Amino acid sequence: MANLTKLNSHLASRSYVEGYVPSQADVVVFKAISSAPSADSNPHVARWYTHIKSYEAEFGSLPGSSTAGEAYLGADTPAGAAPAAAADDDDEVDLFGSDEEEDAEAERIKAERVAAYAAKKANKPKVVAKSVVTLEVKPWDDETDMVELEKSVRSVEKDGLVWGSSKLVPIGYGIKKLQITLVVEDEKISLDELQEELQGFEDYVQSTDVAAMQKL
Repeated sequence: MANLTKLNSHLASRSYVEGYVPSQADVVVFKAISSAPSADSNPHVARWYTHIKSYEAEFGSLPGSSTAGEAYLGADTPAGAAPAAAADDDDEVDLFGSDEEEDAEAERIKAERVAAYAAKKANKPKVVAKSVVTLEVKPWDDETDMVELEKSVRSVEKDGLVWGSSKLVPIGYGIKKLQITLVVEDEKISLDELQEELQGFEDYVQSTDVAAMQKL
């Protein structure tokens, strides 16, 4: 079960539970929510829930750990209710916990911890999601100039696209297809759009297919 009240407050000024991209922290909280939250009572959670759901098929490949997400698990605290007493009485200040100390010194320490944490997250480099793709490019017939076909394919240059090794693979009747590897930045390159552009070389390219794709 997720603490929607606490999570909604957290997401009021953030897009994700932790950092600037979806991570395992988002996954652990998402899985703790049994159904889509109400946009009326928790609008920020509802917006976040819909966005994270679009990554559901990729949960296993998202970066980070679930540690930050665990801070938002547990039942909601009723309005006006006092925070539960701490299970252990130690000197550690919980960065994401409720205010258990009214003492001014404890508040000062907590503020310092929050500032240090925020500075650390701000300086953390953004994780760039990439994929390695094996693309198959089929010619019209056995008379298609495969050298020119590959030149045309590699002539496509885009930010976030790197062409790799290639080879010709026989497919029958003297016809060979081009099998080429490329690395793409997922946020910058649409494979559908790239394939459409390659198929625009109508003198050489009959069709293209993604033979394999793996997240880096």
